[in-house]
Amino acid sequence: MKETLLCPRLAKAMELLGKRWTALIIFQLIDGAKRFNEIESSLPISGRLLSERLKELEKEGLVERTVFSEVPVRVEYNLTDKGYALKDVIDGIESWSKEWF
Repeated sequence: MKETLLCPRLAKAMELLGKRWTALIIFQLIDGAKRFNEIESSLPISGRLLSERLKELEKEGLVERTVFSEVPVRVEYNLTDKGYALKDVIDGIESWSKEWF
């Protein structure tokens, strides 16, 4: 039998999206920018873990963090074009899960 190698790009994508809460954080941001506390209150996730995931997504170029110089300081998270490109993937998984689960 011929040995096949896993596509490294697919492996990286699955590693990133497969981390707990990552896909759900992206799902929360598909409709537009949200503040940290809005994301935190919509998911059963600790603030520490949410902060870690948002930093990872920002590092990968999927999420951008915008700081508004107000008092108190306001911070919003939004999907970049790269992050928003996952909309069809997330929608597809949602449709599949509705049909099969």
